Amino acid sequence: MKKLFLIIGAPGSGKTTDAELIAEQNDEITHYSTGDMLRTEVASGSELGLEINNYISKGLIVPIKIAIETIVNAIKNAPTDIIIIDGYPRSMEQLNALDEYLNGDDSSLELCSVIEVEVSEETARDRVLGRARGADDNTEVFDNRMKVYTEPLADIQAFYNAKGILKVISGEGTIEEIVAEMGTFIESKI
Repeated sequence: MKKLFLIIGAPGSGKTTDAELIAEQNDEITHYSTGDMLRTEVASGSELGLEINNYISKGLIVPIKIAIETIVNAIKNAPTDIIIIDGYPRSMEQLNALDEYLNGDDSSLELCSVIEVEVSEETARDRVLGRARGADDNTEVFDNRMKVYTEPLADIQAFYNAKGILKVISGEGTIEEIVAEMGTFIESKI
């Protein structure tokens, strides 16, 4: 059975970096970032990539069908039985689609935990605008991405809290502190 960990957090919370470092430190863990998976598809220049870019470039959520298809394919093809996916779910629609998949016919996957990396909006803004990695890292798009992230957050938290699988970790410390805490928590669930 494959074990799945989801990491959510505001843009700039450090969730991708944290997950990358944990996977680097443990050969039994595969990490996927939904953002990176989608950006890779955009970079390929495929028809799907062009469609995805229409959403990403505006800071909007990629449609559920595309996101779930990307995630399910990644999980099925993962080289390890422990998978960390960061940046998902970002909406109740995404949450419900994944929950439906997890509770469907395919019982070879267990959602062990949803880890929220919590940072202040000020920290998130400083990090995102400081990195200025691409077209989606500017003030207007950041504001939209924060709005998209925060609007469904209480419902997402409530859903996973009710299942007893939400773990909140502060993203305000050093990378080493955050990775150590998250890594120890994941190890405890494996």
